[in-house]
Amino acid sequence: MTDPLNKPILILAGPTAVGKTDVSLLLGQKLCAEIVSADSMQIYRGMDIGTAKPTPEERRLVYHHMIDIVEPNQPYSVGDYLRDARTAIGGIIATGGMPLVVGGTGLYIRALMRGLFHGPPADIELRERLLQREAETEPGVLYADLVKVDPEAAIKIHPNDLRRTIRALEVYYLRDRKLSAFQRDHAFQDKQYRFRLLFLVRSRGELYPRIEKRVDRMLDQGLEAEVKTLFDRGYGPELISMQGLGYKHFLAHFLGRTSREEAVALLKRDTKRYAKRQFTWFRREPDATWVDITGLERTEDILERIKKYVEISKKLV
Repeated sequence: MTDPLNKPILILAGPTAVGKTDVSLLLGQKLCAEIVSADSMQIYRGMDIGTAKPTPEERRLVYHHMIDIVEPNQPYSVGDYLRDARTAIGGIIATGGMPLVVGGTGLYIRALMRGLFHGPPADIELRERLLQREAETEPGVLYADLVKVDPEAAIKIHPNDLRRTIRALEVYYLRDRKLSAFQRDHAFQDKQYRFRLLFLVRSRGELYPRIEKRVDRMLDQGLEAEVKTLFDRGYGPELISMQGLGYKHFLAHFLGRTSREEAVALLKRDTKRYAKRQFTWFRREPDATWVDITGLERTEDILERIKKYVEISKKLV
């Protein structure tokens, strides 16, 4: 049996609304592949429109894994995703099939490609002292501390991301060693497969209108009613699932915090901001190949562009 590490598995990633779904369906049909979703919102049952989940008809064209696997009030970590996605990939390969990973959740994709780094356990007292230092001095003092002790780790953390900043400092103070050094030594050797990551991109002038149209289409499909149904079932803003794009915006409207018009405007704005964060995340992925599909609308043309970067054949697995 061939070592699965010698079977590169294609990951098709990209920002929201770039056109991943259509091209992945076409590619999946051509390769007789099964899609493994890498989307942290599509895991939830009953959250279909706001997550741009493939329709039942589309899922009949190409079998999908990692969709509709938990209820909106169930906790689900990146570790859970890594375990379940590896199980799905292993099952596909074991039966002679071809896995195709598709999605835009950078943390899920990074975990698949590199495994998970397990640092020292949390120290509550240390965290409280660090939080107190941040509160008693000017904002950003902890990030400045991190830049001094572990600049390599700081580059990968946004200055406003207090949680990750504290975690990096915690590792340093508890083990007297840099988080970046731990990660290098670990080298994310917790790998079972080899991957080939393509990140589809469009110009901002093209992507942002596509996002606007996608939101309008979701509204026409019944996004507001979908969120109301979830809200009526007791799923509130305290849930991670309900903090997703569209869901938190209409929850705020139902709770009387915004008008419907404000909810829609904020949804469009925040979706564009999310796309920008996806660009930022994947710029930090050294193994990502960026595929510019600006100007391409036909799915067949996008697939032809992809073929210039990777051989679309059974050799992918």
